[in-house]
Amino acid sequence: MDIYVCIGSSCHQRSSYAIMKQIKTMIAENQLEKSVSVNSAFCLGHCAAGVTIQIDDEIITGVGHGNIADIFRDRVLAAFR
Repeated sequence: MDIYVCIGSSCHQRSSYAIMKQIKTMIAENQLEKSVSVNSAFCLGHCAAGVTIQIDDEIITGVGHGNIADIFRDRVLAAFR
């Protein structure tokens, strides 16, 4: 599974690097390092919608500290159950 986190200027200003760090921490906590990669993307084209991530082919907008754990559980962990 590939996860891309936008680090373009709009997402960067909305703490996309911190979101990326949270994702990496959750991957490690769930021992998914061999199955899930986290990469940066310069722009995913949804600048007005908050931090944007892409999980495989799915674009998810409005990602923040309040919902990243739910997104990770519902999209990433669910794929490995």
